[in-house]
Amino acid sequence: MFETSSTPTTLASAAAALRDGAVSATELVERALAAADTYDETLGVYLTRFDQRAREQAERVDRKIAAGLPLAPLDGIPLGVKDIYAHSAGPTTAQSLVLDPAWAVSAGDSAVVRRLEAAGGIVTGKTTTMEFAIGVPDPDKPFPIPRNPWDPRRWAGGSSSGSASGLAAGMFLGAVGTDTVGSLRIPAAYCGVTGFKPTFGRVPKSGVVPLAYTLDHTGPMAITAADCALMLSVLAGYDAADQYSAAEPVPDYPAALVGDLDGVTIGVDDLNRFAAGLADPGQPARFGAAVETLRRAGARIVPVELPMYPELMAVALIVVSAEAGAFHHPTLRSRWDDYARGTRIAFAGGAGVSGSDYVQAQRVRHLAQRRMAALLTEVDLIATPTGHRGATLVAELDQYDPVAVLAGLHCGYWNPLGNPTVAFPIGPGADGMPLSMSVSGRHFDDATVLRAADAYQRRTEHHRRRPTALR
Repeated sequence: MFETSSTPTTLASAAAALRDGAVSATELVERALAAADTYDETLGVYLTRFDQRAREQAERVDRKIAAGLPLAPLDGIPLGVKDIYAHSAGPTTAQSLVLDPAWAVSAGDSAVVRRLEAAGGIVTGKTTTMEFAIGVPDPDKPFPIPRNPWDPRRWAGGSSSGSASGLAAGMFLGAVGTDTVGSLRIPAAYCGVTGFKPTFGRVPKSGVVPLAYTLDHTGPMAITAADCALMLSVLAGYDAADQYSAAEPVPDYPAALVGDLDGVTIGVDDLNRFAAGLADPGQPARFGAAVETLRRAGARIVPVELPMYPELMAVALIVVSAEAGAFHHPTLRSRWDDYARGTRIAFAGGAGVSGSDYVQAQRVRHLAQRRMAALLTEVDLIATPTGHRGATLVAELDQYDPVAVLAGLHCGYWNPLGNPTVAFPIGPGADGMPLSMSVSGRHFDDATVLRAADAYQRRTEHHRRRPTALR
């Protein structure tokens, strides 16, 4: 099911259609709500829907268009927001029985939500997550289990689950997620959409339920890298309420998408040595073809080896365990049974991380950051598989070993480094599930990272494929 002029399926095409009068904001919102009516019971995308509010906002945009007023970048665009972003339009639960509702009331609207709505975006509701953005679904808790639109027997990935599956199912045209050990890029890869983890501090996380302060990133998801660039242009910039927010100038991200990679050197590491025996049989060919497409787009391709890969994967787990464990220490013992099984196991693990362990992990982290910075003086970008396999079956998720879902995935490497990374679809594996490539770049060179993904998508159709299970 490919896009036609009357049914825009990307954010950019919908914005253009609104300006041309080919579609109204009301039509865009009604199509999104209809998709939710049809598929959400199966997929578990939403925790809360804002149907009436979305319709009222769409009507305001249509009146604006009728009056001939200029439109903001996201005017009339239906958007999904992960339910760890505070939003005064509805409750913020972090998909947990534990989070105090007073937290969201005091937070008001997160910086990301304020910026989306100031740019005209229409938030259609709060999307599912793993509890506090970690772990796997617990069927014993009163929350939806996010399923994959390509095969509802499979997981949508975590933790920005509903944001990715809802995009693939047409329930909105853009979404936001968070990424601590891959929580944005894993579901994007599993659901066949594009997910972008910006440079650490590029997009503020004020008003976002924390998981691990020094690893948490916030960023956009969409069908295309061009859509992510448009959203990033709205989301990026300093916010005083976030102590990690960066004051770097915000460039024109859409203008950086020039359509080619002339003059760009991309280092490639296939990471096959870390596939953990879980590679989809079709993955090597898909990844090789994706690299060749980057070459055809003008890039110079050279082999590289990611520095300190095993060490950084360990650092990510140590830091998230320590920081999340510290945050949840006051409630973990008193409300143990209210946490999901996988969540409480992950958080309890923080008690086993000593202060010296944490300090040593941070020392290793800083060494790896220096080595990566050195590598990125030799190449402009680095391409790797996002993972070596497609989405896991829900029935195979282990409540008592939540870290097992990371086997064969490579996202966590980039969180301690803080480099911008985009994940985008490169076609189906042998089992028909989407596979994904990641491209990473220098700190605050988010534009070149998105340029590479956009150049790839201009030459391929994988991002335009819609889930066969929903046709």
